[in-house]
Amino acid sequence: MQTTHTDALGRAMHLAAPPRRIVSLVPSLTELLADLGLDAEVVGLTKFCVHPADWRARKAVVGGTRNARFDDIVALRPDLVLCAKEENDRAMVERLAEQAPVYVTDVVDLAGALAMIRAVGALVDRGDAAAALADEIEGAFAGLGALPLERVAYLIWKGPYMAAGGGTFIDAMLRAGGFANAFGERARYPEVEVAELRAAGLDRLLLSSEPFPFDARHAAELAEALPGVRVQCVPGEPFSWYGSRLRETPGAIEAVRGGS
Repeated sequence: MQTTHTDALGRAMHLAAPPRRIVSLVPSLTELLADLGLDAEVVGLTKFCVHPADWRARKAVVGGTRNARFDDIVALRPDLVLCAKEENDRAMVERLAEQAPVYVTDVVDLAGALAMIRAVGALVDRGDAAAALADEIEGAFAGLGALPLERVAYLIWKGPYMAAGGGTFIDAMLRAGGFANAFGERARYPEVEVAELRAAGLDRLLLSSEPFPFDARHAAELAEALPGVRVQCVPGEPFSWYGSRLRETPGAIEAVRGGS
């Protein structure tokens, strides 16, 4: 029976049957597919799709998220390609849509993530599993309760330093954790100087493990430059992956709150 699905770009997509040859160009969606119980149905993914750990050895790798190889994807004869507005090249997405059903996601907050999980579940004939997963995540966030407000900055890059600003999923996760993003009034991922961090009145500075791999050395350098600010390295995936990885986010927030 044919089903109709509308993606984040408002495009209606018609499927005659549940997809059996899926290419995922979004790491968090690749992990979501696995956690919904798919495996053989996923035939292609990107080099950044690191979860599940063994899939890159068993499935076709079609390049990166922004430079996926068009011919390699088409050669896999996909009956569904999963993309994200922020992560994938628009021209590539439009070309692929001429060859196969393409579903584009655009997630900027928790409500959007939960809706996306349910929508992708329906798309791949795993509606019940997706609904249960979304309910589990929603309940975990509700369990955080009221948290005292802390002013933070969240760095994603060095050379130059770049922070998560407003309109990003990271900003939404910070707000869910009771944090006030010092750079939330600046769009996307603004460049910031150490002097700006010093003047921002921070309680904490969070250094993400991705895309730049901040470590203890970087934390020590910034702690010295920012006396009185608690500088912590944090795992990036719970704050920026908007699929099933969100099950870990409330715990990651609590770990940050408990950190010195």
